[in-house]
Amino acid sequence: MGCGIGSHTLLLAEAVGEGGHVTGLDRSRELLAEAEQRAGGSSQRNRVSFQYGDMYALPWPEDSMDWVWSVDCAGYAPGDPVLLLREFARVVRPGGRIVLLAWSSQQLLPGHPVLEARLNASSQGIAPFAQGQRPESHVMRALGWFEEAGLKDARARTLVGDVQAPLGREVREALLSLFDMRWGDPGVELSAEDEAEYRRLCVPESPDCILNVRDYYAFFTYSLFEGSVGIDKAS
Repeated sequence: MGCGIGSHTLLLAEAVGEGGHVTGLDRSRELLAEAEQRAGGSSQRNRVSFQYGDMYALPWPEDSMDWVWSVDCAGYAPGDPVLLLREFARVVRPGGRIVLLAWSSQQLLPGHPVLEARLNASSQGIAPFAQGQRPESHVMRALGWFEEAGLKDARARTLVGDVQAPLGREVREALLSLFDMRWGDPGVELSAEDEAEYRRLCVPESPDCILNVRDYYAFFTYSLFEGSVGIDKAS
């Protein structure tokens, strides 16, 4: 749900193997078009399909899916996450599972903890949790969503990914994308000194780009929340 360009859809299709099929749903036709293109050149192309739709009103009947997987969507997209989980549960067969995966933290600028803390406190850094949003709507409170939605055996764990120099091209590109995703262009919220330091360290054309240092090490975490659909969904 919220499959975007289909990266996770293809990974999930690889995981389910020959006997499985994965459908990605998104409300962006542009992202779905790219997902279709990516899938067409993949070895998993026969195991995936993509569909336009609203995850709050899924276009499938009850009990038609074995599981639902969503990354960086529930808790980020507008709307009540409990209602979202109930809609997910509607289409999942009894005993099936619902899994949410969400970015939760990072340390990407080793040696510059104060700058990174200020970037994290910028509007982009704390997005999409706007001022006035209920604390219970924060994705790290998702165990409560599962309980309110009537799901069973809710549990959570955090997964850590890390990288160290020397960095290959794909890792560098992924980290630069992560810089942009987390902080974007926060210049108006930083002091002139901090903005200059940010651009010195995080712009790939800069000779002082932090990804060039020989002892670069960074990590990021994703937190996974999952629960199962009860045999009696009404319970």
